Amino acid sequence: MLSKKTLGSKSLKTNVIERKTHKVSGKLFKIARVIALFGVFLPTYTLFFVLVPVISLTACTIVYSYLEYQKELQLALGDR
Repeated sequence: MLSKKTLGSKSLKTNVIERKTHKVSGKLFKIARVIALFGVFLPTYTLFFVLVPVISLTACTIVYSYLEYQKELQLALGDR
């Protein structure tokens, strides 16, 4: 059974991971926006310039979030 202390700590760590993920993904998606602008100038490759960055950065964001979670989990287990 989880105590209130455990739940609060877990919630706090999740928020920290969430903030880190949002900070990194925000920067990456700004780059994707610039790449997508190339699609305006090259209409035959518009789909490529829009979809590839968005899909790949979404995958990178998910992986980054998972790695941050694992790092926090290892730190929490190391504290015991």
